[in-house]
Amino acid sequence: MKTLSVLFTAVCLAAGLTTAPVRAQPKPIRIGVPTAVQLQVGRDTQDALKMAIEDINAKGGVLGRKLEMVVADETENPETGISAIKKLTADEKVDVLIGGYTSGVTLAQLPHISAAKTIYLNVGSASPATNAKVKTDYDNYKYIFRVGPLNSAHQARQLTVFISDFVKGELGISKVAIVGENAKWVQDLVPLLKKGATEAGADVRATEFFDAQTSDFSPLFSKVKESGAQYMVVVLSHASSDIFAKQWFDSRFPMPYGGIDVKSMDGDFCDRIGGKSVGEMAVNFAVRAPLTPKTIPFFDEFRKRTSRSPVYTAFGANDAVYIYAEAVKRAGSTEANAVIKELEKTSYAGIPGIIEFDDTHDVKPATATFKGPALLLAQWREGCKREVVHPKAMRTADFVYPAWIKK
Repeated sequence: MKTLSVLFTAVCLAAGLTTAPVRAQPKPIRIGVPTAVQLQVGRDTQDALKMAIEDINAKGGVLGRKLEMVVADETENPETGISAIKKLTADEKVDVLIGGYTSGVTLAQLPHISAAKTIYLNVGSASPATNAKVKTDYDNYKYIFRVGPLNSAHQARQLTVFISDFVKGELGISKVAIVGENAKWVQDLVPLLKKGATEAGADVRATEFFDAQTSDFSPLFSKVKESGAQYMVVVLSHASSDIFAKQWFDSRFPMPYGGIDVKSMDGDFCDRIGGKSVGEMAVNFAVRAPLTPKTIPFFDEFRKRTSRSPVYTAFGANDAVYIYAEAVKRAGSTEANAVIKELEKTSYAGIPGIIEFDDTHDVKPATATFKGPALLLAQWREGCKREVVHPKAMRTADFVYPAWIKK
């Protein structure tokens, strides 16, 4: 019998078998991604997440567990957005949510995220209302964090500086018009922007809102022109951006424009409208510059993988994966309450700046002493290249007036 036992063991070893029990692989940490998958913001969200996930998995994962991504299309519709959250939390049972784009969709999703008790790292929507309940109803809304972009109130303050220091201070233009589409975050931002610009000495000649589905901007342009304004400050985020730029160019509208134009952040925006955005200035939250040690390597690797220049959701998505992974490591668990306590302690050198959260779990903006995310105004130039014009400390080229406008 002893001889048979030895022989059996030898045969097992020769065959590469073992009598030891097979240890099950630990379950992966599942990242749910609600995003508008058909838009560049959605494509860039997914590609930036993949970059971070592959990097972390190559280093052994988190607590010995690999990361994996599950995507749900939230489109730009609140009802579809709610369905995406339910699919990810109830059906896919994800550990964390990283995504978002339109504030109206995100606001509709919040009660369902709260009910699911799942951490949500917002990387797209800008309304301050997204995070307001974290402070007023912490127990139910502590799961909500915004990694980016800066909320619209912070954007208004920094855009006020652009009007004060650049439009008024450098171009010598004090008469401005503010135009924006009827979206929740824009409605939050414009009154603050008007107040700040007026206090900074600008003469706000007109404040106009328009429907996001507008296809003819000539009536709006006429109102702005008749107001006596000499610079048009815009706040746009949806499909109207392409039409707006084309009609501004084709009509040879007699004033430059710039501000927050989310679609104009797309790397292919200028090319896809035939170069008709040349002269426009649009907000960006990061450019290929040494904002932090992570900025330039991220831009280069993203372009290498996708042949695209990343938009703002990519910055937040990539940073969010690392921020969440570090919080899980510190907590020693994926249990939501433990991870939330660690997320609240975050101080992470991300792509656009240092990422820290305030008492509403909102990302803190840059200040004179804190190198957080800030608004950078980049101008589209001939050949559909971009140059940073504001703030002056990060300028890569001086402002150039559109060819048909005399200085």
